[in-house]
Amino acid sequence: MPTSLDYPELTVGELFTAAAQLYGDRTAVVDGEEQFTFTQLHERSAAFAHGVRDAGVREGDVVLLHLSNSVWFLVGYYGALLAGATVSLANPLQPAPQLRAQLLDTGAALAISHPAHVATLLEAGAGSALRTVVVVPPSACAPSDEHPPAGDGMVALADFVAGRAGVPPQASVTAGAVAHIAYTGGTTGVSKGVRVLHRNVVANVTQMTAWRAAHLVTTAEDGSLRLCPIAGLHDAGVRPGHAVTVVVSPLFHAHALINMNFLLLCGTTIVLTGRFSPERLLEAIERHRATYLTGSPTMWHALLDSPEMSDRDLSSVWGISSGAAPIDPATLRDLETAFPTAVVSEGYGLTEGTCLVTAGPLLRSAERKLGSVGLPVIDTTVEARPVIGGEAALGPNDVGELWVRGPQVTAGYLNQPEATAEQFVGGWLRTGDLGYVDEDGFVFISGRAKEMLIYKGYNVYPRELEDVLHSHPDVGTAAVVGRSVAHVGQEPIAFVVPRPGVAVDPDDVMAYVAERVLPYKKIRAVHVVDTLPTTAAGKILKAELRAS
Repeated sequence: MPTSLDYPELTVGELFTAAAQLYGDRTAVVDGEEQFTFTQLHERSAAFAHGVRDAGVREGDVVLLHLSNSVWFLVGYYGALLAGATVSLANPLQPAPQLRAQLLDTGAALAISHPAHVATLLEAGAGSALRTVVVVPPSACAPSDEHPPAGDGMVALADFVAGRAGVPPQASVTAGAVAHIAYTGGTTGVSKGVRVLHRNVVANVTQMTAWRAAHLVTTAEDGSLRLCPIAGLHDAGVRPGHAVTVVVSPLFHAHALINMNFLLLCGTTIVLTGRFSPERLLEAIERHRATYLTGSPTMWHALLDSPEMSDRDLSSVWGISSGAAPIDPATLRDLETAFPTAVVSEGYGLTEGTCLVTAGPLLRSAERKLGSVGLPVIDTTVEARPVIGGEAALGPNDVGELWVRGPQVTAGYLNQPEATAEQFVGGWLRTGDLGYVDEDGFVFISGRAKEMLIYKGYNVYPRELEDVLHSHPDVGTAAVVGRSVAHVGQEPIAFVVPRPGVAVDPDDVMAYVAERVLPYKKIRAVHVVDTLPTTAAGKILKAELRAS
């Protein structure tokens, strides 16, 4: 791998235009029977961009995407960016008060929504700056029998783009402008809007292309983009111009969204399946001969537990990347067994770092370490520093708070100068995650700083215990949180979901963990539950578990 990259000074819209020029008639997106080539997707996005401009939206104004996964998400996303607008991403299932807070925080002037969710948007938008709402039609991935209400500012997508040109409008937006206002998961506090620049997205996509596709993003003499193979690397998990992926993770989350940009730049056909179902995903992998998959641990656990795993031909899959939340070594080993032709890699990132910070290269010849989230991607530095007292980097294998520096580090939080000053310091991002860097540069995550427990003066890291729990034959998924106890601090307790058809004995699980950890780390109680509360991206909501 090269030690440094050249990053094109482009906007995300220009990057998509380059992809359309590179791949033309190749299928870009599949949503049931609806399929768009790269050219068709670009033309429809350009038409939407003209509609956005004609609605009075100008450079830097905010367009809210209030959509679940569908072909229209891509049209709205790229259309807004081609118009020079900033995109704000919203979970369409969030209640009106939360959505209203996001509308007021961003000052969104236009939104694109779906018949099943638009009523909530209208309730949330009353009295805000929102003046135009575009409603997309249902699709196979996002069906609906709802009929959107009529009203001022409401317009159907077909009417919004009717007669519009398939060539993007002129927009004076630079790489230093804000592309996304992406809200954090809010698993440990109030969700914050992250200001993600076009430059950040293009940099992270360029890093991903080298790291996962073994290609460099280069500029030809005529100014057009090209993908150039990295000399000597021929076994990458993503093969530009030939890859197919099935996407079930929500595109409104940074993990799936930035991967979408990377995959389209590599000419990948994106197959959307709608609401996640293990059986539907397995069927799509086999039918479309998917070559690359990315998802969260929640998805992998459900997939591996499906009785259809052994009935499907999964031999087309060459690369698997897990992200959005930590994955345990036992599940990684199970994935390698279930997908014997694939390279399985875990990555680490966060919204404040655009998406990807570390990962294992998707190369069969690359070194990987079980339990590690890989190496910092190109032009990225990761240091473990003391949680309290000093900013000097700790030595190899010493646990501290992880700090990140690289071109994907974003421009801070929207309307929150104090939080920005606390997390973004001198070009570095203070992640709030605990971990260490070993002597070979591999990064290991111990957990969130706010989740670390102190029991009788000893530090206890929930992720270590969760990894042990996941290796128990009866446990499907698990989470560990702290319970306050007088005189000792916090003791670890576990919430576990049994594997299908299996009963979990809490005493047996506690004994199993006790045999594998130091005495002060023992689990003090096990609660058996049907499910764990998660965000749409698959992160476990530990605050809810602590409150239960």
